[in-house]
Amino acid sequence: MSTVTTTKPAPTAPGRPSVAASRGEGRIGLRGNLRHIGALVRRNALQIKQDPESMFDVLFMPIIFTLLFVFVFGGAISGKGNQADYVNYVVPGLMAMMGMNIAMAVGTGVNDDFKKGVMDRFRSMPIARSSVLLAKIVVELGRMMVAIAILLGVGFLLGLSIKSSVLDLFLAIGLSAVFGSALMWIFILLGLTMKTAQAVQGMAMLVLMPLQFGSSIFAPPSTMPGWLQSFTDYNPLSNLADAARALINGTPVGDSVWMTLAWSLAITAVTMPLAVRKFRQKT
Repeated sequence: MSTVTTTKPAPTAPGRPSVAASRGEGRIGLRGNLRHIGALVRRNALQIKQDPESMFDVLFMPIIFTLLFVFVFGGAISGKGNQADYVNYVVPGLMAMMGMNIAMAVGTGVNDDFKKGVMDRFRSMPIARSSVLLAKIVVELGRMMVAIAILLGVGFLLGLSIKSSVLDLFLAIGLSAVFGSALMWIFILLGLTMKTAQAVQGMAMLVLMPLQFGSSIFAPPSTMPGWLQSFTDYNPLSNLADAARALINGTPVGDSVWMTLAWSLAITAVTMPLAVRKFRQKT
């Protein structure tokens, strides 16, 4: 009588996807990826609905920053009584600032999801690992659009005027979204690398503060020392602020639009593959 021997699949290390799962991910087509991204976007949107407090930064940050800078610095920069002129200067710059601050929330959110065990659920699902990160970026872009809409609303109440066209305004918003999505990959990589959400926030602030205040967002670079002007010229936030300001105020954009797009492409090309690779290693 012959015996039949059976072989069991080799066990996988805890927390590591099986070989079959890894190979299965590679067979997921574009339609499947889009379906997974849509489902995860809906999941993240439902989380926001269940936790409305997570929208407080989006709702109140544009109001607080606009009022603070217009009425505190507007008179000093544009002259007393000329705050309306400063509104047209600072509001386009704040569009760049909104994108960077909201991008920071992506990194802390990814880090927090690992701590809460949310990512453990995705390990057993036949989904593309990149769809988890792309869904987060889509949701944060939606939050960013809400913040910019509130920012513009407050700006209009304070005297903001569109001196070009509505199309140019939407181009400025789209440019901010493109650059903001590129920054999100940086903070996702930080969230996957740092051990705690507090460490992500601390590292993010070390990056945010020099870039924000060493730029043309709040004040013209001509008022700054020479060495700081040199830094401002190469600051990608300055390029975005100048581009949005030129599009809204109807002034020549120069190279600021192309420089912003170049920065966005370079940041995404470097950090996106690193973030996806790090995410796959952790899941």
